[in-house]
Amino acid sequence: MPPVCELTLRDACRLLPCANPARGVLEAVAAPEDLVLMLELESWTNDRVSAEAGTLYRLPAQEWVRNRPLADLINAAFCYPAAESGRFNGVERSAWHAATSVTAAHAEAVYFRAAELAEIGVSDTRVEMRLYLADFRGAFHDIRAGLPGHAPYHDPISHRASQRLARQLLAGGSNGVIYRSVRHPGAECVACFRPGLVANVRAGACYEYRWAGRCTARIRRLG
Repeated sequence: MPPVCELTLRDACRLLPCANPARGVLEAVAAPEDLVLMLELESWTNDRVSAEAGTLYRLPAQEWVRNRPLADLINAAFCYPAAESGRFNGVERSAWHAATSVTAAHAEAVYFRAAELAEIGVSDTRVEMRLYLADFRGAFHDIRAGLPGHAPYHDPISHRASQRLARQLLAGGSNGVIYRSVRHPGAECVACFRPGLVANVRAGACYEYRWAGRCTARIRRLG
């Protein structure tokens, strides 16, 4: 198993499709028993809440983030796994992946969006992404050292080894992993396995990624 370090990280950058998330049920409820009742009541008349409640149960109730700004956004990050683009998650559960700089976050996001577009044969389009900042503090497994055994976890193409490690660490109670950015050398990334450790989440700027017949995107900050 990789060594563990005490991590204190502020303003970790994560980019998601640009939208203004509505205030959700989870932001206003503190007690788990009240949350279950409120979700049930709202789901009777709100199809969106009904769908969210179904995916939320992928997480153990004790891990739900409640009574916190953007709580629904935090929980959703763990309930909608994308195994193809998640370096440290599988199909059963996702993680909060973030980078130590916005430049590295752009590099990671653009790479995976470009791969998705290439797969469907689109070369001229635009995507709007919003920056979210978060803080982390706790014990994380550390694979930043340039050891031969860590190389498979930083494979630029395959996530097989890193996802296998993530399953082992998650089953062992790990909080997550700190690792080197694969798309932006010199930067670092974190994959947090525990929703409750994603602290002080706040929305930042929106950006436009524009592909105009090229494999690389032009990035423009929106007003």
